[in-house]
Amino acid sequence: FRGGAELLFDGVKKHQVTLPCQPEPWDIRNLLQWIKQNLLKERPELFMQGESVRPGILVLINDADWELMGELDYKLQDQDTVLFISTLHGG
Repeated sequence: FRGGAELLFDGVKKHQVTLPCQPEPWDIRNLLQWIKQNLLKERPELFMQGESVRPGILVLINDADWELMGELDYKLQDQDTVLFISTLHGG
């Protein structure tokens, strides 16, 4: 989490997680719900909108824009890196 998004997660920028086993492969849609339930500490409306991230949160999967990877439908692979960068700034 970067660009201020880490403030919603107790200031922790990097989380290494092991996701629980489930019948279907994990995708970003499921990951976001898991993050909301297990890592997000405050103000979920600043991170999530519906089942996705809110506008202004850039998502990178293995350093590539998630729009190139299928966004919410991207199937996670072992050792994937998912980065959330807030581009929202007050002023």
